[in-house]
Amino acid sequence: MDTTTSNLGLIGLGVMGSNLALNLNDKGYSLSVYNRTYSLTEQFMQEHAQGRTIRSAETLSEFVNQLDSPRIVLLMITAGHGVDAVIEQLLPLLNPNDIIIDGGNSNYKDTSRRWKELTEKEGILFVGMGISGGEEGARHGPSMMPGGAVEAWPEIRNIFQKAAAQVDGEACCQWLGEGGSGHYVKMVHNGIEYGDMQLIAEACHLMQHALGMDFDAMADTFAAWNKGKLESYLIEITSEILRHKDVDGSALVTKILDRAGQKGTGLWTAQDALEHAVPLTLVTEAVHARMLSARKDERVAAAKLLGGLAEPVSAEQHQAYLEAIHDALYAAKLVSYAQGFMLMQTAAQEYGWNLAYGDIALLWRAGCIIRSRFLGDIKASFAREPVPQSLLQDPFFVGELKRAEAGWRKTVALAVMQGVPAPALSAALSFYDGYRCAAGSANILQAQRDYFGAHTYQRTDRDPALAFHTHWNGDGSEEQMA
Repeated sequence: MDTTTSNLGLIGLGVMGSNLALNLNDKGYSLSVYNRTYSLTEQFMQEHAQGRTIRSAETLSEFVNQLDSPRIVLLMITAGHGVDAVIEQLLPLLNPNDIIIDGGNSNYKDTSRRWKELTEKEGILFVGMGISGGEEGARHGPSMMPGGAVEAWPEIRNIFQKAAAQVDGEACCQWLGEGGSGHYVKMVHNGIEYGDMQLIAEACHLMQHALGMDFDAMADTFAAWNKGKLESYLIEITSEILRHKDVDGSALVTKILDRAGQKGTGLWTAQDALEHAVPLTLVTEAVHARMLSARKDERVAAAKLLGGLAEPVSAEQHQAYLEAIHDALYAAKLVSYAQGFMLMQTAAQEYGWNLAYGDIALLWRAGCIIRSRFLGDIKASFAREPVPQSLLQDPFFVGELKRAEAGWRKTVALAVMQGVPAPALSAALSFYDGYRCAAGSANILQAQRDYFGAHTYQRTDRDPALAFHTHWNGDGSEEQMA
């Protein structure tokens, strides 16, 4: 290893940046690190970098001069204008074919813009790389989703595949495509994460308020579920969360304010689904649920006026309802992933990305927040010939949803009867029913639109390319429109 220069540089020594720097160094790569606030750099070097091949720089010029050529600069900074500002400061110091990697949660539209501008104007190879797994993943092996300038991939592939989580000898880091494809896939990942978290929260709420279970019993239930079809990171940690005690011996979750925060990626996913006309109903409801949770004072006041929850069902019914809640949670998760892949397929077609959907499922098997047992089944679906039009038409998904359907309906009915909010569970069921409804209710909508706005409609018994308008307020006749 060349000890006079570093293999790559990392800018941004927050929790994720610091842990990723240590991870990369553990894998045999020397680093130079820089942070706008130099005192944080000094603190990192003193507390974590002693005896390591990690060097610090007080200025960007010093930082860039420490790097091998072509220079590889990984940005681990907050998304937004800050990324553009750092890139602007770096450009005079870099040469064509140097590589800038944005490892933050940037909006994919910003990434596409930066990729285009830097490639065309500066000759810089820009990569937008979504990173999932939180601080633990960053330290020991995250899921990484790179996309952008494909010419950069041979230079960075070994570095990040070594640092990524590994499953069956495969790295959870594969090239996704041009432009903002990497950050787009990460955005959808985060949207699915919002949905998964909301579904689990609703299951907990039903256990507590509809069944009257205590938190230790709930924790035992989630621990048992994690050994079966629902095995996943979020199910696992929910069991640990429910079991955790405060200093007074009570469940800590009872002391945590029920007002959820969000950093924007779930909202971006919902907005993007609307822009692409994709019915991402579950994730959208999860985003709305967080927004409603923020209105804490308003909810407390409303509870006094409108009443609260019904009395829990009898203990004799618990086991049957727990089985139903399990099936509802599982089925809704399947719908959430199906909607997420539906969104990625639609966007890829619009932007010309050749996304390998099966490989994306494998990227999420380890290191990331939404790792789940059935991701291998999603990979298998995209390996079929022909590939099903949707995951909901895949034989595995069809069989699992049919087996879970009765419990799913029973759970949503329980929530309605007991007054326990379950927006994501019920939205997923409504989508499922709408998706499998060959003759829906939109004919009424089209008639209404034609009645008040002459928007026309198509007929089931005529050429679908033809449009018709009825003179609803006149003689009732119909005319074919040009």
